[in-house]
Amino acid sequence: MMASKSININLKVWRQKNAKANGAMETYKLDDVSTDSSFLEMLDQLNEQLVTEKKEPVAFDHDCREGICGMCSLFINGRAHGPETGITTCQLHMRSFKDGDTIYIEPWRSKAFPVVKDLVVDRSAFDRIQQAGGFVSVNTSGNTIDANSIPVPKQDADKAFEAAACIGCGACVATCKNGSAMLFVGAKVSQYALLPQGQVEATDRVMNMVRQMDEEGFGNCTNTGACEIECPKGISLENIARMNREFLKASTK
Repeated sequence: MMASKSININLKVWRQKNAKANGAMETYKLDDVSTDSSFLEMLDQLNEQLVTEKKEPVAFDHDCREGICGMCSLFINGRAHGPETGITTCQLHMRSFKDGDTIYIEPWRSKAFPVVKDLVVDRSAFDRIQQAGGFVSVNTSGNTIDANSIPVPKQDADKAFEAAACIGCGACVATCKNGSAMLFVGAKVSQYALLPQGQVEATDRVMNMVRQMDEEGFGNCTNTGACEIECPKGISLENIARMNREFLKASTK
């Protein structure tokens, strides 16, 4: 087992008082950072230092810190969630950096994700897309419906589960040069399009979700695949293709 050690780092952090204010990078020096600490624990250490110095702490999003909720959305050294692949920011540890490193930390950059303060952005656009059609309506009156009453082929169930693994962190949007949300929307359309329970509302679902996506100001897909590479859950580009097929099918009805 590798022994823990401490490193000294330089931080370039985006600071922005509010959505209307101009932001800028500010420099901080942080000493004795344990390589066993997570990236968010390092930011906690920075904020403790700033509070001690009677300075405003850095605002950043976090919740579960277990790679599940997708709240810890940071652009670190030019990459969504940092230098490692297949993890969220809260799963990134300081052992990925070297003593004396300079680390650049920014919020997601997207017209549809406006900055709230410092590293916090408003990702409620994703919520509105979900509300537009990312659900299945069921009759809840009377007897509870048996979950196994409708058989689902194993291959379809596996693909639906893989699509449903999307945590809505927004890394796909932040990574895409057009700020596209098509990987997110494709995953949310796919998780129902692959199941028989989702067929009843399939036409309305894809039309409503794509329309809401466009209204929120997300860009078009660039077909470069950067979204799939930076997605912490490895959501496949196949979901974008499936969404396009669903949209084309719905448009002809």
